[in-house]
Amino acid sequence: YSESLSTRFHPVLSSSLVDFLRNLFSRTLGLSPGEKVLDELSLEGVARYMQSGKCKSIICMVGAGISTSAGIPDFRSPGTGLYANLQKYNLPYPEAIFQIDYFKKHPEPFFALARELYPGQFKPTVCHYFIRMLKDKGLLRRCYSQNIDTLERVAGLQGEDLVEAHGTFHTSHCVSFFCRKEYTMEWMKEKIFSEDIPKCEACNNLVKPDIVFFGENLPARFFSAMKQDFPSCDLLIIMGTSLQVQPFASLVSRVPNSCPRLLINLEKTGQSDFASSLLGFGGGMDFDSDKAYRDVAQLSTCDDGCLALADLLGWKVTETNMSCQSGSYIYPGPAESGHFIGNK
Repeated sequence: YSESLSTRFHPVLSSSLVDFLRNLFSRTLGLSPGEKVLDELSLEGVARYMQSGKCKSIICMVGAGISTSAGIPDFRSPGTGLYANLQKYNLPYPEAIFQIDYFKKHPEPFFALARELYPGQFKPTVCHYFIRMLKDKGLLRRCYSQNIDTLERVAGLQGEDLVEAHGTFHTSHCVSFFCRKEYTMEWMKEKIFSEDIPKCEACNNLVKPDIVFFGENLPARFFSAMKQDFPSCDLLIIMGTSLQVQPFASLVSRVPNSCPRLLINLEKTGQSDFASSLLGFGGGMDFDSDKAYRDVAQLSTCDDGCLALADLLGWKVTETNMSCQSGSYIYPGPAESGHFIGNK
């Protein structure tokens, strides 16, 4: 469809008009292309940049794709995604299970699903431990996660290392605006696994984990941290997200114009729309055009992409049956085997 639009309208816009509009918007909106920092638009180029000493403030943006190898389904994959497998809950439409208005009337489907996916039943993946390694090496500015599985915390990230953009099971609150009593993760877990609908002990209203439903605002920390972190980011690593949900998806445009952006995902995503790409501006990803200068796509699973990058960085990654080793991180895989990530 975009090709037909381009064929249809491009002749109408003369090159001089396109140049004029590009320059106008670039000057007024600060959207001029930045300096090319990578010597090559490849994973190898990203690794060399990370080793150059110029890369000191990495932000990770992650979605459900980093947890699929732990056994947690993503949302939108055809056939295997969460939304494709909710028939047993008799929902009017799949997204209703995370709609706040539907939850207040029919909380049972959400809590039934929560029993299946509750944090603590899954182990972190190679990708989670790679992010932890960035932290331990002093390179991680922050990890912005769309996930509610808390596996970043299990892997060793602390609250200050994280922005859980879509909330967390770590705490829960009464849904009543006048009450808002807080409950611990342990309290909520006991209620969920006893198959009781959690009710507030103070006012008898529903209690909901602090995950963001459709129709709710994102945590205030998302907006305050975003303003603090992204202007000083010098490498953005995006993993396992379709970049379809706003405002999270718009974060890719918040980094400086010269900041390299690495996507590790099964498919390319986050590209500029037709109008933006035609005029040569905008914050969307640009992997393939002749104007591409900072965006790299590593098309693989998140674990494989992290393993490949770690190998290029000289960070040792081998399979081992060891359950622990000093100075290393273990990703437990099937049959208690795992991947060892440490230093050579």
